[in-house]
Amino acid sequence: MTAAAMLEVRQLSAGYGGTRIVQAMDFTVRRGEVVAIIGRNGVGKSTLMKCLIGLLPATGGQILFNGTEVTAEPANRRAAMGMGYIPQGREVFPRMTVAENLMMGELISTHKPDKLRELVFEYFPVLAQRREQKAGTMSGGEQQQLAIGRALVGNPDLMLLDEPSEGIQPSIVRQIADNVTRLNRELGLTVLFVEQNVDMILHMAQRCYVMDKGRIVDEVLPQQLADADVVRRYLAV
Repeated sequence: MTAAAMLEVRQLSAGYGGTRIVQAMDFTVRRGEVVAIIGRNGVGKSTLMKCLIGLLPATGGQILFNGTEVTAEPANRRAAMGMGYIPQGREVFPRMTVAENLMMGELISTHKPDKLRELVFEYFPVLAQRREQKAGTMSGGEQQQLAIGRALVGNPDLMLLDEPSEGIQPSIVRQIADNVTRLNRELGLTVLFVEQNVDMILHMAQRCYVMDKGRIVDEVLPQQLADADVVRRYLAV
């Protein structure tokens, strides 16, 4: 039996200053899936993610989350409904401690009563060790783990991850991929992520949508990216 759709994107368009970057895009993420949006730099992946979470208004089409249209809802309302977002570049609060950053995450989502700070510490033990450390003094990999933890404490149904491997050393990239995969497997967390790192895509994704020039142009299985020709076709600059 096929799982119900958690996120449905129908003919979605968005852009900046009259320039349309996301163009009439259609795709679906089913409950419990880990799905990647892949593609070269500059094809509109981050613009798409900002539109999905509500930081950029749609200029056309629809976004449905758990069967409810959220196209016109602001970002804070989407978060309260169960959408977690980790932006490109992480954007933690640098002058706040790890614990204070997590507390901010607890304020974002109100759609479930459970708070998950101790579970975050279990999945990301470095955050437990550094809970009183200022976030701005942590490494890029530690900040990425904190950004994921901050989204997770709000108990989201869907996590949107924008370029989670960017600027992070390979060993930490694999650790983050392992943890996100475990969150999906053990908690049923649905994940949509944008990525160019082939190793991370192979380790995390169950399906991949290929994006080019603001559109979904293909759908591939992660194992197809083990083929160098496929990687060159979809990801090479």
